[in-house]
Order: sequence, then C-alpha cells, then structure tokens
Amino acid sequence: MKKYIAEFIATFILVFCAAGSATVNELSGQTITIVGLAIVSGLTVMTMIYSVGDISGAHLNPAVTIAFALNKNLSWKYVFPYILSQSLGGIAAAFLLKYLFPTSILLGSTMPWAGEMQSFIIEIITTFILMFVILRVATGSKEQGMFAGLAIGSVVIVAIIFTGPVSGGSMNPVRSIAPAIANNNYQHLWIYLTAPVIGASLAVIMYRYFKN
Repeated sequence: MKKYIAEFIATFILVFCAAGSATVNELSGQTITIVGLAIVSGLTVMTMIYSVGDISGAHLNPAVTIAFALNKNLSWKYVFPYILSQSLGGIAAAFLLKYLFPTSILLGSTMPWAGEMQSFIIEIITTFILMFVILRVATGSKEQGMFAGLAIGSVVIVAIIFTGPVSGGSMNPVRSIAPAIANNNYQHLWIYLTAPVIGASLAVIMYRYFKN
C-alpha cells in the first residue's frame, strides 16, 4: 500500500502543480508563460522523484508504469494498482483546481493547438525521449543517484518549452485525463491516452537494443 499511496500523493502534486500553473496562466493573461509552465512541471517531477523514488519509483505516469512492466523492471500485477493510484491522485487534484478556479475554461487541459496528427506524433516522440532517459538512469523502476531526478526533470522542462504551444506537452495520460474529467471535456483525449504509451513502449525497444 505504501507504493500506491506514494503514487497517489506524488501524482496529485504533479497534476495540481502542472495543471494548476496552466490554469493560473490562463486566468492571469499568460503571465507565467510557457517557460514558466515547463519549469513548474519539470521541477515538480524532479522533487517527486527525490521524495518518493525510493518507495514507489515515482512513476507518476501510466505510460512509465507500462514501459517498466514491458522492460521487466516491474511485475505486471502492480500495473493496474499503480495506474489506478495515479489516476485517482490526478483526478482529485483536478477537481480541487475546479473548486479553486471555477471561472477557468480549460482548467489546465492539454490541447492539440497545432492539429491532432501533429500533436499525436510530437507526444510520441517526446514521451519516447522522456522514457529513454528514465530507463537509462533508473534500475528496477527506482530512480537512483543524485542526478537522476535532475536528468528526468530537465527532459520534462525542455520538452514542454517547445511542445507546449503545439500539443500541450503532456507526455502523461493522467496529466491530460484528470482535467478532462473535471472539466467534462473529452475532445482530443485519444491523443494523450495513446501517444505517450506508444512513445514509452518504443523507448523500451530502443533501450533493450542498446543494452543487448
């Protein structure tokens, strides 16, 4: 249960900070900017890795959990409880944001601002990069070393800076589905449920190629 509670809390914090900063950015006339949003998300991921990485691995992301299972770092029996914990944490954060910012239209939702197919491909590529880095700095699905969190958080920052205006820079199904549920807007959601899983799975293939 400690693993699942850790994933719930960490994913709650991630969605609250990432979607919350996007919501404040929306309501304040883009004062935070895309660079600020990227920094918030990247630093949140980094701090969660250092906070709960030794407990649950700090996945915070169903695509990461599935990729670890494909790479045999995680037993498949843990996949559903992990994803459920992550989803519940993210949804709880999104509904809290809805309560705090009832006038928000987007509520931090990720949207394909430049077109569905373009966003779909970009989400695959950015999640591939993210998962490849995670696999290179993690062992047994537990991030290790003082620079692991820094490396992973940096990838998140860089990816969101240039993909945020295109696809929203999700790379995480829960990051997208949580505000969609709270906002009752499921348009374009298929992109963010499928592309990160595809990208993360491709990263496992490439990682195993280099490892072998």
